[in-house]
Amino acid sequence: MAWLLVVVAGILETGFAVCLKLSHGFTRLWPTVAFAAFALGSFGLLTLSLKKLDVGPAYAVWTGIGAAGTAIYGMVFLGDVVSVLKLVSISLVIAGVIGLQLSGSAH
Repeated sequence: MAWLLVVVAGILETGFAVCLKLSHGFTRLWPTVAFAAFALGSFGLLTLSLKKLDVGPAYAVWTGIGAAGTAIYGMVFLGDVVSVLKLVSISLVIAGVIGLQLSGSAH
């Protein structure tokens, strides 16, 4: 269950990163509100998961999901540049996340 919380927290991290961009420096109300909600949810779930998981693998998985998710969202929906190197790099981040998740142990 703790790993599920980390995965959901990572997805919420993608949400807060995208909303941070869409807020244009916190000058747009609804993206700013969404940023705050996603950030609180993400940090809250990560905090709960850390009661059961080692901090290193859990944090790395959380940030990896957020980084890969944000990069993919940006390429698909925000017009970010797509390149082979970027796609390979995202694949490596995902592979690292999977490896860290598999190496993590619950207390």
